[in-house]
Amino acid sequence: MSIKATNITWHPSLSRTERTTLRSQKGLTIWLTGLSASGKSTIAVALEQHLLHQGLQTYLLDGDNIRFGLNKNLGFSPADRSENIRRIAEVARLFADSCTIAIASFISPYTADRQLARELHEKAGPHADDKEGLGFVEVWVDVPVEVAEQRDPKGLYKKARAGEIKEFTGVSAPYEEPVNPEIHIKSAETSVEDAVKQIVEFLNEQGVLKTGSS
Repeated sequence: MSIKATNITWHPSLSRTERTTLRSQKGLTIWLTGLSASGKSTIAVALEQHLLHQGLQTYLLDGDNIRFGLNKNLGFSPADRSENIRRIAEVARLFADSCTIAIASFISPYTADRQLARELHEKAGPHADDKEGLGFVEVWVDVPVEVAEQRDPKGLYKKARAGEIKEFTGVSAPYEEPVNPEIHIKSAETSVEDAVKQIVEFLNEQGVLKTGSS
């Protein structure tokens, strides 16, 4: 996508280092990807609740919810899916830069789009004091398509099989499985509580939940 904005200049604000110190919290993005009905949203909500109860500033960005507003002008063609993820990656990056833990729950079926989201976070910020990029943790909520179809809480797989929904991921559109995600959750075999525990244990092991003042 070409850049259409012209005559613009980046206006610097507080550095990320300053914000992290003042807020006593590091920002990062936890990106949940997987088929529809894999359990992403359920796990994401439980994770948000857990982190908030730990006193951490957290905000959930959910695939369906975003399409009610910011991305309501996008469909489900490959090009629109990529633009959907690009916008969300930029929004998640802003949340993370503000020292918030952004939880992004999106099918995000294409490897290239997820890689773009990662690179947006890992690049150091525009401020001279921002020596490091932002944390990005990819969580693959893995479920066999047969199990997802059995769950089908929204009736989407049934509509897709009947031809009522075009370009539906896992049926008539591809899902490119993550090759090396930080966290791999097999949701058909894992409870929501254990999935949250798995994510939190990883974050603690990596030290990403430590505050800026620690």
